[in-house]
This record gives sequence, structure tokens and C-alpha cells, in this order.
Amino acid sequence: MKKNILFAAVALTMVFQTQAQLKAIDYQDGQEILSGFGSPPAKALKENPGVLVLPAWLGVDEHAKESAKMLSELGYYSFVADIYGKNNRPANTQEAGAKAGYYKKNYLEYQKRIQLALNELIKLGANPDKIVVIGYCFGGTGAIEAARANLKVQGVVSFHGGLGRDASRTINKITPKVLVLHGADDFYVPKEEIENFQSEMRTAEADWQMNYYADAVHAFTHKDAGSDKKKGVAYNEKADKRSWQALLSFLKEVL
Repeated sequence: MKKNILFAAVALTMVFQTQAQLKAIDYQDGQEILSGFGSPPAKALKENPGVLVLPAWLGVDEHAKESAKMLSELGYYSFVADIYGKNNRPANTQEAGAKAGYYKKNYLEYQKRIQLALNELIKLGANPDKIVVIGYCFGGTGAIEAARANLKVQGVVSFHGGLGRDASRTINKITPKVLVLHGADDFYVPKEEIENFQSEMRTAEADWQMNYYADAVHAFTHKDAGSDKKKGVAYNEKADKRSWQALLSFLKEVL
């Protein structure tokens, strides 16, 4: 019995020691200090691929960092972007809405902040020719913006992100491959927005996919989102697991 307990303790220690550790990394946009989190893998995959993680509207959070850790453990260089700035983080959802809204409207600034984070991922050791951008909610919108800007990435993945685009914007050909992972019951993204997005992808001649997950609403990958679908924001374990597997398949395909 004692041997079994000792073995279990040793096994847990080994698992703990192999978990990726993220390091806070400060970088700049002009005079503003940004602070993301990055991690090289203990053992990189062939050709050193990297994944940039764009967090939801509250900014750098545990959900984004946990995704980066899991990707690092799988052999990817990973970096969690700071879009708002080290001293400009929202204190509540009202501030988060305002700050996210600013970057959605001023999309060129959003694209610039994403590029700055990509630079940091490359500094970590990621191959600049083998990078994918993923994002959650507001970050999912950012992933789509990375594709619209044709940033030098092989693909982008949006988890329950906004898909809207100002109708006055020119639609250019999109080079990165696009994967959208969407809750089938997400009423925060109207039907018209989805239809316009799909039309945009066709006009842009993009290589795109869109997966729908049953009974899933907004933020379905966030374990702290609760379970009340009526609020429009809720965690869905099945959709979370399926969408993560879809991401891993996408990474293997494009990287």
C-alpha cells in the first residue's frame, strides 16, 4: 500500500515537472509597455512551429495562458499577446467592452498589436514560416483580422469570435487558411454577420472552414463562463474538447 502511494506521488511530481511554464515578456508599441507570456517547448516539433494566442476581451487571462501551456507541451512555441498594454488592463466587463470595441473599430491598430506579438513569438525561437494565430472571443476577432491583413502566418483559428467587418472595407485576397469554431446557438453573432463573413471569405478566395457545435453559445471554451445558456455565455465541455481537437488537426495540416 505504501509503495503504491509513493509511486503515485512520484508520478504526480513527474507530471508537474513536465508542465510548461510561461514567462512574462515585456515589449513595446512606441512608448507603451506591453506584457505577454511566452514559452519555448521542452522539445520542439520539427521545423519549430509556433502558435500566437489572442485572449478574450478582459485581456491576458488564465484561459489564454492555459492554452499556450498545453500547446507548448505538444511541442509548439507559444506566446500570449497583450493587446491593451501592461498598465491599461480593463478592471471590469464595462471597461473591457469599451477597449475591445476600440480595437474592433480601429482594426489597423489591432493588427499592429498582433504583429508586435508575432515578433515576440519569433524571438522565442518560432520559425517565422510556421506560425498560426488563434484567439478566443475578442481574440477570435483578432485572428480573423490577422487573416484579413495577410500577416505572415500559415493559418488562423477563431474560437467563438466576432466575425463582423465594416461594409466599407475593401475585401482583399486572403492567403492564410481560416478555421472558425462557432457555437451553433451563439446569438451574440447574428445570422447576418455570419452570412456576410462567409460571403467575404468567398470573395477573398480564402481557404476557410467553419465548424458549428450543438448546444454551444458564446465563450463555450471558458470553464468560468458558467452553465446558463440563456445568458448567451456558457461553458460547454463537449464543444470545448471537440474544438480543441479541430485546432490540433488544423495545426498538423498547415504547419
